[in-house]
Amino acid sequence: MHSYDTLTDALKDLKARGYEIDFNIAFDKIVCSKNETVLNPHEFEIVEVYRFEGDTNPDDEDVVYAVESKDGTVKGSITSAFGTYAESISTDMIRKLSMHK
Repeated sequence: MHSYDTLTDALKDLKARGYEIDFNIAFDKIVCSKNETVLNPHEFEIVEVYRFEGDTNPDDEDVVYAVESKDGTVKGSITSAFGTYAESISTDMIRKLSMHK
């Protein structure tokens, strides 16, 4: 597993290693609006996780997930804020992300 000082460093290196799709959590799935890729929790695996905490406020915490479709054809990343800025997500998605926290 790699180690990064910043969220930007992690995302830059993941892209260089082929995790090029920028996913967003959309309640019960992850989506990329640029190319309309959609993956449900049972269709992808989280292969790497990096946690970043805010310097002055624990609510500024971010997590980067490197994800890959189970068939290996899609690789990307999810950036998820926790605390105050956390998104509303489904129970299945919470389970999927929590297994790798």
